[in-house]
Amino acid sequence: MAAGREQQQQQAHRPGIYKQKNKQHKHGKHRTKGEIERENKGRVAVVTLSKKQRRELRKMDRRHKANQLRRNKKDLVLTEKRRLGSRDGPPHLVAVISLHAGVDAGAVTQIMRGEGIGGVLHEDQGVRGAQDSFGLVLPRFKQRFTFYRPDTADLHSLLDVAKVADTLVFVLESTEGWDSYGEYCLSCLFAQGLPSHALVCQGIADLSVKKRTESRRALSRLAEARFPEARLFPLDSEQDAVLLLRHLGAQKQRRLAFRSRRSHMLIQNASYTPNNSQDGTGGPATGLGTLHVSGYVRGCPLQVNRLVHIPGHGDFQLSQIDAPTDPLPIITAAPHPTKPAKGGDVEMDGSAGEMNGAGEVRVLMKADPSQRESLQAEAEIDPMEGEQTWPTESELQEAEEARKNRKVVKVPKGTSDYQATWIVDDAEENGDDDEEDDVDSSDDDDDDDAEELMEDGENESQDGEAGCDSGDDDDDDEEEEEISSTDRVAAEQKYDEAMDEVEEEDGLKRYREARSHEMFPDEVDTPIDVPARTRFQRYRGLKSFRSSPWDPMENLPLNYSRIFQFQNFERTRRRILAEAAAEVEGAMVGWYVTLHIEDVPSSVMESFHAGKPLLLVSLLPHEQKMSVMHVLVRRHPSFTEPTASKEELIFQCGFRRFRASALFSQHTSGDKHKMERFLRVDAPMVVSVYAPITFPTAGVLLFKQRANGMQDLVATGSLLSCDPRRVVLKRIVLSGHPFKINRRSAVVRYMFFNRDDILWFKPVELRTKWGRRGHIKEALGTHGHMKCVFDSQLRSQDTVLMNLYKRVYPRWTYDPYVPPALPWVKKEEPENLHDIDME
Repeated sequence: MAAGREQQQQQAHRPGIYKQKNKQHKHGKHRTKGEIERENKGRVAVVTLSKKQRRELRKMDRRHKANQLRRNKKDLVLTEKRRLGSRDGPPHLVAVISLHAGVDAGAVTQIMRGEGIGGVLHEDQGVRGAQDSFGLVLPRFKQRFTFYRPDTADLHSLLDVAKVADTLVFVLESTEGWDSYGEYCLSCLFAQGLPSHALVCQGIADLSVKKRTESRRALSRLAEARFPEARLFPLDSEQDAVLLLRHLGAQKQRRLAFRSRRSHMLIQNASYTPNNSQDGTGGPATGLGTLHVSGYVRGCPLQVNRLVHIPGHGDFQLSQIDAPTDPLPIITAAPHPTKPAKGGDVEMDGSAGEMNGAGEVRVLMKADPSQRESLQAEAEIDPMEGEQTWPTESELQEAEEARKNRKVVKVPKGTSDYQATWIVDDAEENGDDDEEDDVDSSDDDDDDDAEELMEDGENESQDGEAGCDSGDDDDDDEEEEEISSTDRVAAEQKYDEAMDEVEEEDGLKRYREARSHEMFPDEVDTPIDVPARTRFQRYRGLKSFRSSPWDPMENLPLNYSRIFQFQNFERTRRRILAEAAAEVEGAMVGWYVTLHIEDVPSSVMESFHAGKPLLLVSLLPHEQKMSVMHVLVRRHPSFTEPTASKEELIFQCGFRRFRASALFSQHTSGDKHKMERFLRVDAPMVVSVYAPITFPTAGVLLFKQRANGMQDLVATGSLLSCDPRRVVLKRIVLSGHPFKINRRSAVVRYMFFNRDDILWFKPVELRTKWGRRGHIKEALGTHGHMKCVFDSQLRSQDTVLMNLYKRVYPRWTYDPYVPPALPWVKKEEPENLHDIDME
């Protein structure tokens, strides 16, 4: 019994059916770290082996590294600042600009010439031929300046000088500061990129002590609107001039990217040699020659194999760079003889570029024909490279049926089959001509649908004017009795003489078009006499403007074969700018050099003799080639006239100035962008043009020329990109009226006027102004009525719409020649412009 009891005690407990079973931890069906380590058993991934081991720095090391980078950047900025105007850098170029018609900028430059300043004046070392330009060396400050006073009335000259000037000195009026034209010039300068500047005022010293303080305080408050951090300098004596020069030499220089990345210079001396006399062949004059220009290199080193651009004249090639004697040296002590450079290297210091013993100018470098960049701006067009397709089976069957069903035509005896195909019946010929006329009329200037929107309104307005004229003839006697004052009649006639009737009619037409587009955006009336499928054959419908596909290489125009395209524009831009920043060869910054420019027209020399400033900028690779450039702009508040798309405008893009037709589109992030018919006020717009490639960043100004030759500032912005693949879609909206409504279905009319058009546009989705969506179900009758189904019931006052799209391209109207602008005068706006009747 005892043994049986021991066996029962040794038996283990067996769990029953009610034993608790805990759930396993759900770790996301992935292996744990331990399982992964056991499986790998010490193996290392390939990525870890190929990855470069980074050494982690300690906290103090990271702090020392940040301080070192900060110190290097600070030293670089100080070096550039100290180089400007010193022995090793170019002279400090100062442009004196008057912002008011009542001030004289010549008085400022006259004070700078005074003997009390303690400088060495070089009257002949400014810009030769300019009305007021001179060089000034200050041995006490160890700096040298070049002063230049441009013609403020010539806006192009003013902007060109501001592109290369190191400092702008603005001369203000003691009470008003600047007038309307000064405000206009400041708007252009700020949009282009304003370098370092200083504000100067004259006439305050002549006031009493009490009024002198009040005048300076009032003028400072006025200048804060445009220059919040600028300091106002009085300039009535030579002591004031010394303080101004000290400030100009020590102030912080503002960096403008579009000029600091390119070598540029202000040409001080120029000579011209025609080609025929240079060759000695005695042939006929070609109108071209070699231009020899001299100046100080600025920005970055100048390469002889790069192309150069002269604003307003074009792109050219260099053949040689010489190093004459520096005409504006800083001499503080007796000159010491310099040791010759080792290895024939060129050394340029304060007395660099000395003449050789034979009296010849030292030649720095000559162009290599194998490495020199080409002047080719457009790609060569090969008509055989167009898209070619093999006919499909259906097209072959249609051709076979057409051959079987061909008509029998009586022809003269002895006519071959080939000749017979060119003989057409009179009735068939007339029919073909009518069809061609219809297609041509629909295709001709199809991009200007904004003008077609207002044809009916123009006809009605003309009819109304004719009726008014007939009524005026009947009421002549009554008007003569009412007008009794001769003074009033003379005043009205004088006012009418100053008005341009043609310009007034054009302005009214543009204003009505803009108002019509604002009230009924993109709406187009379906023609009655032309089938809609013919009139709008280039348009298509989109299920979604955002997500529906559109091939950017489909049906490209012929002009696209003349332009260049980058595989990746942003990557190319970064690479070229990095290479330009790392260049250490060529004519260095601060050297006084003479450039030999080949095949230059004589008009360049004529412009220089006329006293206009002549600039020269070295182009980066590919910047002479044509492509599709996109510019992001915003309309200037001072310009209130409507500006239509594809209207010719004047562009100031970086150093370039040209005329082109602008195509406006919305600035969105999608792959398709909607075209805008007019330049909007409330949003930034993208302007697309055919123009030479320019790498961002660069300021852009858009001008519009009046009929009298003046140029108004339309918009300002910056360069966006170069992308011919950017898709710009033009939208038109066809509208219809619900004739009968039955819950979700409705009968719509007035959108189309024949049955075939309804069947053609049946797949396109419909929408209404109240947010309903639907589609065409079937056509009713033969007069354009159609049954449509919508997602909910329509209202009787709703309008049915259909959106159609087509891709549009800019017009090739690029013209590098821009006529000179006349002195600008503010245009007076009509008082009640918004009260003009749309009828």
